[in-house]
Amino acid sequence: MTHTIRRKSKAEPAPPTTLFLFGAHGDLVKRLLMPALYNLSRDGLLDDNLRIVGVDHNAITDDAFAQKLEDFIRSEVAAKVGKGDQMLDPALWAKLAKGISYVQGDFLDDSTYSALAAKIAASGTGNAVFYLATAPRFFSEVVRRLGSAGLLEETPEAFRRVVIEKPFGSDLQTAEALNACLLKVMTEKQIYRIDHYLGKETVQNILVSRFSNSLFEAFWNNHYIDHVQITAAETVGVETRGSFYEHTGALRDMVPNHLFQLLAMVAMEPPAAFGADAVRGEKAKVVGAIRPWTVEEARANSVRGQYSAGERDGQPLNGYREEPNVSPDSTTETYVALKVMIDNWRWVGVPFYLRTGKRMSVRDTEIVICFKPAPYAQFRDTEVDELQPTYLRIQIQPNEGMWFDLLAKRPGPTLNMANIELGFAYKDFFEMQPSTGYETLIYDCLTGDQTLFQRADNIENGWRAVQPFLDAWQEDASVETYAAGEDGPKAAEDLLTRDGRVWHGLG
Repeated sequence: MTHTIRRKSKAEPAPPTTLFLFGAHGDLVKRLLMPALYNLSRDGLLDDNLRIVGVDHNAITDDAFAQKLEDFIRSEVAAKVGKGDQMLDPALWAKLAKGISYVQGDFLDDSTYSALAAKIAASGTGNAVFYLATAPRFFSEVVRRLGSAGLLEETPEAFRRVVIEKPFGSDLQTAEALNACLLKVMTEKQIYRIDHYLGKETVQNILVSRFSNSLFEAFWNNHYIDHVQITAAETVGVETRGSFYEHTGALRDMVPNHLFQLLAMVAMEPPAAFGADAVRGEKAKVVGAIRPWTVEEARANSVRGQYSAGERDGQPLNGYREEPNVSPDSTTETYVALKVMIDNWRWVGVPFYLRTGKRMSVRDTEIVICFKPAPYAQFRDTEVDELQPTYLRIQIQPNEGMWFDLLAKRPGPTLNMANIELGFAYKDFFEMQPSTGYETLIYDCLTGDQTLFQRADNIENGWRAVQPFLDAWQEDASVETYAAGEDGPKAAEDLLTRDGRVWHGLG
């Protein structure tokens, strides 16, 4: 049984806005953004006058663009983000589709931005959001041209916002340069640096669980917590993203954004209020407190892996070097494990172990809080010679929920113990609507709530913590292979074993 406590009786529809989707023919728009907008419309959270404008270089009419999106959602997305037999509601889609149009143009051509200005002028509202679902090389150029065209100028009656996808830079220097470019033409309050992990209900629930339950906060410190593990394991390989991945790798792709955001949610101090400035300020502080390793320390506290040929369920799987658009002698990492330390009073002495990889045995994104073991002197004369630690496991995907792994006595005359799970799965307590994970983030952008978006200092602090690893790997780019379908290279196990710890099992 659940008892719901609400801050508001019902979320209000977002204000009328013209939403420009740069890179309109890309997978992000088709697979995630448009289904998310459909779901927001289903839930009554979009204004009837929302205008959705695709922007890309391909030639296509307004009606053909809308039809293409509808066809794709019906054939590819409905089964993934909804129930297998749930198709689009024709009336609901027609309501959304009437506001869809298209602008053909080159992102680097100033005439494209004149066409966007005309769309805003004809929309009936001055509100506009520019969503850059493009390759990262276009971020600075698009923003400069939006500024030059006057499209980022706000008035008391009309807002202008820019949404930028990751990767936000490729190292500290490029991240600082991109931030500087953005802040030349707009204010920080207009910038929405998006990380789709923060749109997941279980990630948002970390803050609620920590700060609304005194049970958690009482032991959320180095007196009781031995270490923290953060894992993002994927079963898929690089698929069609070989050329992108060759220049990015697992570290840049996942750590300074996704994994550090999860770390920040776990490790941040209680904010003064649940407003954007307070929450983002505390997150920036904790990421900024990550100890800056020397290059030698970074090398010793990191593992680079790359998947080789393997199998899953008897089916052969390619190695990374056999994937399309990947060099046959590539040393790009598809797996990374790191040990980081946070130098503040709450967390001093508590290691945070991070790992992420492709082509692993299971799909599993989770945070594991490992508590210090209880004293076991009273068990010295029994068969129990050492007590296992207690874990709090927060699973982000695929089975969203929270569980305590506890020890309990097995029934019987002897003292034998067994692990038991105490917790909940979201699906067992709440009715979960079909979702892509972008719904909350898009809605927050349209309504002006930046709580779940990254601020410039958070981004730069993340890259500052990652930079020693990049420098170390620049000197030695060797990788340890692991067979596709396994849980990563042996060196990742050794990273914890030398500290007297082990990874929590996946899945």
